[in-house]
Order: sequence, then C-alpha cells, then structure tokens
Amino acid sequence: MAGLVHPRTQQSFLWELGKSFALVGAVVLVLQFVLAARLRGITRHFGLDAVLRFHRGMAIFAVVLIVLHPVVLALGGGGWSLLTSVRMPWYIWLGKIALLLLVIQVLAALVRRTVRLSFETWRGLHNQAVVVLALVLIHSWVAGSDLRHRPVQALWLGLFAAAVTTYAYHKVYAPWQGRRRAYRVSAVHRETHNTWTLMLEPPEGSHRFPFLPGQFHFVSLYRGDRYDGEEHPFTISSSPSEHNVLRSTIKASGDFTSTVGNTKPGDRVRVQGPFGRFSHLLHPAETDLVFIAGGIGITPLMSMLRHMRETDADLRVLLLYGNRAEEDIVFREELEAMARPPASRLKVVHVLSDADLGWDGERGYVDQECILRHCGEEVSRKAFYVCGPPPMMDQVSRALRSLGVPADSLHSERFSL
Repeated sequence: MAGLVHPRTQQSFLWELGKSFALVGAVVLVLQFVLAARLRGITRHFGLDAVLRFHRGMAIFAVVLIVLHPVVLALGGGGWSLLTSVRMPWYIWLGKIALLLLVIQVLAALVRRTVRLSFETWRGLHNQAVVVLALVLIHSWVAGSDLRHRPVQALWLGLFAAAVTTYAYHKVYAPWQGRRRAYRVSAVHRETHNTWTLMLEPPEGSHRFPFLPGQFHFVSLYRGDRYDGEEHPFTISSSPSEHNVLRSTIKASGDFTSTVGNTKPGDRVRVQGPFGRFSHLLHPAETDLVFIAGGIGITPLMSMLRHMRETDADLRVLLLYGNRAEEDIVFREELEAMARPPASRLKVVHVLSDADLGWDGERGYVDQECILRHCGEEVSRKAFYVCGPPPMMDQVSRALRSLGVPADSLHSERFSL
C-alpha cells in the first residue's frame, strides 16, 4: 500500500528494500499477537498446535526481516555507522532496543529446552513482546517515510490496535473471566506412583463446556504456592458424556507437575478450553483404529476409549501402550476391563522397555517390528492415533510412513509450550 501511495523515490534499490523488510517484518510481527491469542475461530479449524507452530515459524521469519533491515539500509547508502555509531537519534535507539529484545526472545524460544531455561523465565521473556510492539510502533512512526500518508497511517494504527486488542483479550480479559468463573477441584485420585487425576467441577449453577474426546484445556491452579495461577496445558482424560465434570490426568515430570499431588479438594481452578483436533470423532469414516501411546500420552486416547465404551461405538481398536515398567502403566485395571471378552472390540498390548524378569508381555519399544507384528500386512489400511513423548512420536511416525500408512490416516498432536 505504501508503494501505491508513494511510488516514486530518490533512494537506491537497496535502501528501499531495507525499508520494505522493516515494513513486512513489522506486519508479520503484529500478526503474531493474533495467532497467539487462542482465538476459537482460528484454532477450531487448524488446531492450536498447528497454529502455534505456524506462529513460531513466522516469528522467526519476522525477526530475520527486521535484522536485515538495518544491514540492507547500511549497504544501500546509510553507511555502517548506522549499526556502529552511538550518536543516533532517540527513535533509532528505540529500534535497536526493539531488535535486541526480539533476538533475545527468539533465541530463548529456540534453546529453552537445550539450556533448561525454566518455564517461568521463558514466559516472562515472552511477555515482553508487548514492550517490543510499542517500541516498533514508535520507531516506525517517527522514522518511516512511508508512514507520512493518511491511508498508510490508518492501516498501520489499525494493525497495531488489533495486536493490542488481542493481547488484552488473551492476557487480561480471558484470565479475568476464568477467575470469575473458576472451577473447583472435587477430588484428587492417585493413579500410579507419580500420576494423579484431578476431577474438576464447574461453578454452581454453571455447565461444563462441551468438548470432543481427545481435546485438551489450559489449567491454572490457585493453591497459594509458588505456582499459584501458573497456566499449563493438560489433556482432558474424561469422556464428554460424563456429566458436568472434567478430569485431567497429570504425570509428575517437571517442577510444576511434581506438585500436582499437593492439590486438595476445594482448590479453585481456572480452565480455558477446549482446544485441539486430536479426536476420532473428527474422522467418522475410520473404523479400524490403532492407538499408540507412550507414558502419559495415554490420556487423550483414554478419553476416546471411554467415549466409545459409553456410546457403544462400532469401532475396532488396537492399543499399543509403551511404558518403562509395570508400575508406570496408567489406567491398567480400567483398560483390562474394557478389553475383557467376549463383547469388547478393544485389544490392549503393553510394551515395556525395562520390564522385570516375571513380565511375559512385549518388551522393548513400539517400533516398526512391533507395529507389524500386531497390525499384520493390512497396516496401511488402518488409521493411527499417536500420542507420547516427542522422540517416541517421531520414531513411530517414521515407522508408519515407511510402512505405507497415508498421511491422512496418521493423527497426532503436540501442545507443549
């Protein structure tokens, strides 16, 4: 639009290219606030995990363009003093500060798990994005020669206003609504030595939100500890047909989750959801299913199995469930009851990587040989639902592709932050 309003220039091609990098990078950056706001109209169609992956990729793209902006300007006639001199107008310094904060944010996101950056530290850095947004707006408004025309100014302010509005919705309005309509922990049940199920009930007089089996929600527990109100995503392990209750089954695998066992009945909970498209109900034509779970990845599949049981669904399901040892198997008794003949259409196969000598079941991992052994030669005609630790999911996905399973018959979801 800036080119249409002001098509002539006395500057070099590189100078104009450098300005264009900044304009496009800033627009892409602004749109990241919309992508990260969990707007139901977007996530319903694409799934929150896909939206967040796209958000991550586009954020990197925006930062690359904005980093190139001063470099290309210097090459286009601005001189290297643009990068090295300390004698710069205040609005140029604002741009440099914004660029530095952006680079820090992207690096923190890319190396967070490698350097074991705590979730709280990463979230604090990530929340500085609104400061970057303000710096970019001021810098572009004062320094940008293309923003001297009313139509472009109106468009520019509209874009930044949309970013601020969605940020306020996501960070202020939605949490306020969640606290005002907080759920309550009605029971805490220990499933294994390191796994608990929290049963959540909506406030009195309210109804639980509808969801599909396999979906997840964001949970903030208000317990008065150091994690008070900290938000985390967890799968809904209950069936949608279970009346006015939500269950989340959580394994102690990190700083926050190791404290889940400290939760008490009566604790208040902010719940936001549902999210995700990992559900067999979204693929009604599939009738021969293989569920592959690793550890606590059983939870969305358990939600689906419970729904199938309660609706008497005419589906055939093979569950390949990988764990380290017998004591780590979650929902073992319930799964055995579901698979009990003669009426059951569920077959459960436990695969243990570190089983005791007395274990007479499958050993090792859910790999290509294990899948072939239990699925037979018609493996490519089945639909697969895979959930577990990322390395396990990557390995299983590669194995299924090599076995000829079509991409549209392979379903998985990753919603870790």
